[in-house]
Amino acid sequence: MVEERVQRRLAAILAADVVGYSKLMGKDEEGTLATLTGHLTEHIEPCIAEHRGRVVKTTGDGLLAEFASVVNAVRCAVAFQDGMAERNIDARDDSRIDFRIGVNLGDVIVRDDDVYGDGVNVAARIETLCEPGAVFVSGTVYDHVVGKLPVDFDDLGEHTVKNIARPVRVYRARAETDRKAAHDSADPVSKVSKLPSSPVLRPSLDLPSIAVLPFANTSGDAEQEYFADGLTEDLITALTRWRSFPVIARNSCFAYKGKVVDIKHAARDLGARYVLEGSVRKGGARVRITAQLIDGTNGHHVWAEKYDRNLDDIFEVQDEIVQRISAVVAPELDKAELERLTGKRSEDLDAWDLCLRAKPLLRQHTFAGNSGARDLFLRALGINDDYADAHSGLAQSYNQAILIGAAEERAATAIQAMEAARNAIRCDAASSWAHHELSTAYQWLNRLDDALDEARAAVDLNPNDSYALHALGNKSDLAGDPNGIAYMERAQKLNPEDAQRHTHLTFLARAYVAAGDYAAAVDRARQAIRRSPDYVAAHYVMGIALAHLDRLEEAQASMAKCDALSAGFVGSRRDWQPYKDGAKNERLLDGRRKAVAQGE
Repeated sequence: MVEERVQRRLAAILAADVVGYSKLMGKDEEGTLATLTGHLTEHIEPCIAEHRGRVVKTTGDGLLAEFASVVNAVRCAVAFQDGMAERNIDARDDSRIDFRIGVNLGDVIVRDDDVYGDGVNVAARIETLCEPGAVFVSGTVYDHVVGKLPVDFDDLGEHTVKNIARPVRVYRARAETDRKAAHDSADPVSKVSKLPSSPVLRPSLDLPSIAVLPFANTSGDAEQEYFADGLTEDLITALTRWRSFPVIARNSCFAYKGKVVDIKHAARDLGARYVLEGSVRKGGARVRITAQLIDGTNGHHVWAEKYDRNLDDIFEVQDEIVQRISAVVAPELDKAELERLTGKRSEDLDAWDLCLRAKPLLRQHTFAGNSGARDLFLRALGINDDYADAHSGLAQSYNQAILIGAAEERAATAIQAMEAARNAIRCDAASSWAHHELSTAYQWLNRLDDALDEARAAVDLNPNDSYALHALGNKSDLAGDPNGIAYMERAQKLNPEDAQRHTHLTFLARAYVAAGDYAAAVDRARQAIRRSPDYVAAHYVMGIALAHLDRLEEAQASMAKCDALSAGFVGSRRDWQPYKDGAKNERLLDGRRKAVAQGE
C-alpha cells in the first residue's frame, strides 16, 4: 500500500474573529446572526475574492482565508477593516460587530480544501492579541510586504503564544492615511505642555488609559477576600510600570469593590478607555482566575481568558495577563522593560501571601492597622530577606507611624524607614515604591535635596504611580520647581477617587497660592472641602486665597471655620513658612494677615 503523500504549500493566512460574539448572541441571537450574515455576503466574502483569496472556512464567529500572495492578504485585511468601520458608523453599541484580524505567512498542510499547521496557528494566535477593528501581522509578513503597500507598521515586539515553540514578532498594520493621527497619539510630550522635558513625560493622559476593577472572590470563603484584592493590586502595580499608557490608581478602582458596575459608566467616571475585570477562586493548592478586558467607550469585550493553575504558577498568570493587556493598550512593547518587570518577583508564596495581608492593614491609617502590617512585613522578611516589597512595606509602616502620630521618637523612626527603604532598593533598584518611601524618610529627616532626588527616581521608574507623582509635585513645588503643580494635577487625574484626595487638593491649593493663581487655589480648596467638609487645612488655604482676591468677608469666615474645627489652629500657623523661596512664604503670610486682620 502506497502511503498518501502530504500536500503542503506556502500560503498567507488571514484569521478573523468577531469581538464579544457570545455576548452579542446572548442579547439578540437572531439579530446578531442576520447582521453577521449580511456583513459576510455583502462585504467580507466579496473583499476576499476581490483580493484573490479564498474563504477556507467559517467558524460561526470567525473565518479563515488563504491567499497565494501575502501582499494581497494584507491589502485585503486593511480593506476588510476599513469597510467594516464604514458599515458600523450607524450601528448601535449593543449590536455593533467588530473583527480582529491576524495575518501570517507560512507553510501549511492542505487536506480536503482545509489548511492546517503552524502557518495557520500563528495567524490565529496573532488574531487573539489584536485590538478590535485592527490588523496584526507576523514578522514574516512584515518582512515580505514592507514598502510594497500604502500601509504603516507599528512594531509591537515579540510575543510567546500558545503551542508555538518560538516567540512571534507582531506588527500593527495601519493605512498611511492614519499616519498623522497615529503620530499625534504616539507623541505624548507634545500634548503635555505644562510638564518639564524629562523621562517622566513619556505617558500622557491623552493616551488610552486602563482601570483594573477589584477582582471578585468566588471562593465562597470570605477569608480569601484578601487574595482577590491582592491579585488586583499586583496587576495594577505591574501595569503602572509600563510607561506607554496611564493606569488609574488603586484607590479609585477599589471604590467599585462589591458593587454592580456599569462598565461604560465606570470607565467614564474614572477617565479610562479600557477596563479590566475578573474573578478569583482559590481552593487548596489550585486557583482559577478569569479576566476580561473591555473597551469602556462601547462596552465591547476586547479579550477574555480563564486560567486554571497551581498556586505556585500565580506569578506566571499575572505576567501573562499584563502582557496581553499591554499588547492591546500600549503603542509599543519594550521587551527589555517587560523582562525587568517580570524578573524581580519573589518566588516564595508564603512571603508574598503575608505581604498581601499586610497592605490593607496599612491603608487603615490607624495605630493598630499600622502595627499589624509591620508585624506581617517582618514575618515575610523572616522567610525571604531579599523580598523588596516586604522591605518597602516595612519602610511605609515606619513613615506612616510618623504621619499618624504613632512614633514615639520621630527621628529614630525616620531612620528605621530610611534603612528599610534602602534595603528594598538593594533587593530591587527598579522598585518605585522603595524610592518613594526613601524620599519620604529623607523628608522627615530634613534632607530635602535627597528627598527630591528619590522622588524623581520613583516617578522616573513608574510615571503612572499617582502617589509618587503627587509626592514629586509637592516636594518640587516646595523646592521652587514650577513644574510641581503639573505633576500634582496629573496625579489627580490618575487617581480621581483617592480617599486622601482632599489632602492632595489642599496641597495643590497652597501651590496655586504660592504661584499667584488665587482663583485656581480657591477652586482646588473648595473641591477639597466638598470631599471632606471638616478638613481644617483646606479651609485655611481657602481663607488665604480668598483674602488675596479681596473677598475679605469670605476669607474671615474661612478662618473662623478653622478655629471652630480645631481651636487655635489659625494662631498656630502664624509663622507657617513651608517654601524655600521667601517670597512664596510671604505670599502665604500676607494672605493670612488679610484674612485675620479683624480677628487678631
